[in-house]
Parts: sequence; C-alpha cells; structure tokens
Amino acid sequence: MRRPLLLAFAAALTCMPGVACAEPINLRLSFFTSDRSQIYQTSVKSFVDAVNTAGEGLVHIEVFFSGAITDVQSQLPEVVSNGTADLAYIVPVRTPGRFHDTSVMELPTLFRNPREASRVYLELARDGTLAGYDDFYVVGAIVSDPESVHSRKPTASIADLKGQRIRANNQTEVDMLQRFGAVPVLLASNKATEAVSSETIDGVTFPPFMLFEFGVGRVVTHHFMIGLGGVPTALVMNRKKFESLPPQAQSIVREFAGERLTDYTTRRLEELDRDTLSALEADPRRTVSFPDPADAKAIHEVYDQELAQFAGSSSHNRALLARVEGQLAKMRASE
Repeated sequence: MRRPLLLAFAAALTCMPGVACAEPINLRLSFFTSDRSQIYQTSVKSFVDAVNTAGEGLVHIEVFFSGAITDVQSQLPEVVSNGTADLAYIVPVRTPGRFHDTSVMELPTLFRNPREASRVYLELARDGTLAGYDDFYVVGAIVSDPESVHSRKPTASIADLKGQRIRANNQTEVDMLQRFGAVPVLLASNKATEAVSSETIDGVTFPPFMLFEFGVGRVVTHHFMIGLGGVPTALVMNRKKFESLPPQAQSIVREFAGERLTDYTTRRLEELDRDTLSALEADPRRTVSFPDPADAKAIHEVYDQELAQFAGSSSHNRALLARVEGQLAKMRASE
C-alpha cells in the first residue's frame, strides 16, 4: 500500500490550490497493426495500461495504431531513434543491417521454449552483446514459438515442400527452406495474406497464433508443423527520452518492463499457440501434419547444418553462439 499512497500524496501536492498542475509527460508509441491484434493484446497492452495507471498525472503512453506513424516495419527502429516516436514494437529482422547479431536468436533447437529464448534475448539486447540496440532502452524482448509452414497446397511432408513458394521471415528460414527444396520469399508478416490470396506465394511460415493476426489463416488450410526457429521482436524506447524522464517515471517504466513483461507475454503466447493448434486440428476443413520419423531425422539434420553454418561463418558468430549457450547454461543451472 505504501507506494500507491506516496504517488497519491505527490499528485495531491502538485495540484494543491495555487500550484499549477503540470501536464503528464506524453510518450508516443508506434504500433504497426491494430489494437485488436494478439501481439498488442498479449504484450504491449499490459505494459501500456500498467504504466498509464501507475503513472497517472506523471507519464502517459499514447499508442498510434495501424501504422499511423509508419506501417513499414523496417522504419520502426529509425522513428524511435530520431524521436518521431518515443517507443515502438519492432521486428529486428526487417532491418538486418542494423540488427545483424539478432539472427542468433532465430536458430532452431537452441531453446526449450519461448520464455527461455526471450529471457536470453532480453539479457543480450540490454547488455550490449547484440548490435543495434545502443539507441534504445529495451522494454521487452520476445521470441515466438518456432514457426511452421502453412500452405494453400497439400503439405504433410518434406517432399510436399519441394517447389512451393513459401514466405520466409528471415535469412535463417530462407536457408533451411531451400535445403527442404522450397522456394523461400522474404516478406513482412503484414504483407503475407495478400501474397497468398493473389497466389504470388503458396504458403507462409508463422507460429500458430499469428495465422489469424493478418487474415492469412483464411487462405491456408494445410499446416505442416515443422518447427523452424522462433522470431525475435522487441518493444523499445528511445534511450535519451527514457533517461530524460523524472526518476519516478523511469522507475514506473522499469517496474513493468524487462523480465516481468517478457515472462507475462511468453506465457500468454504459448497458451494462444496451444489453443490455436487445437482449433486447427478440430477443423475438418484443415489438415494438420507432424513430421514422421524419417522426416524428423532429415529435419534435424538440416537444423544441425544451420547451426554449424552459423558458427562456422565467422569468429564473431562463434562467440555469439557461445554467449547464448553460456547464458542458457547459467539459467538452467539456477532452475
């Protein structure tokens, strides 16, 4: 009870008769899709609501939805860096030149679950291990469940992937899909539905919960649960703006950020993925397939090749992978 009472007391002092009430500091958050999206509802909303409640009269986050500031995912980091927005939910793979180290978080089989992956991502983005985050205070860092292939064509095996044009999220997926015989097409998630509907591509890679975020679930009915790597995303704030906030406002942001936000989000997303997969399996119009033993063996061979290629490409990448594995070992030892 002590903290809420102190906040109320401070607010009362500020607004006593004869003392001018200062307007709360307004922070602009750029979000590339709508307030109805699961990404917003399961992650960003909880942070925004908590800060706005605890910071009433002191700090307020205003969210600009559906690309009101920009709907181009690759531009989101820059609009925060240059101060056009104070915060944004970013997809680092859309700006690979800036966030090239974040590809280590996309590798398959490293992590047991999204919570584990997200905690490692948060730690490495905050401590300077990963390039590209220096301009930001990292509010939250999320790695999704592994992506699978969802197609408008029958797809129940590796053989069925051959020749299919499949939307890929990142270069790691491009490499693996090529090894499976597919034709990968790098494409932002919010452009996938139009591409499948127009038959420019045959399918997409998404974790289950994302299928209905942009409507692509309406046009793909074959789901091959191949378990590619997860997708890193982050809620970031302009570092200079964060450091310019009054100490009390900084404390409020910190309180609801970091592991608290990351753990809450990954728990909710895992629940959504389980529920979505159950709904897909129960829908008679859909086919949900898992790799048979022969395909599972071939898939893991490809994943091992991807890990070896990443580590072998440079001493920098080897060091990155070792840092991730070291962080995982430390985390698991404390369980």
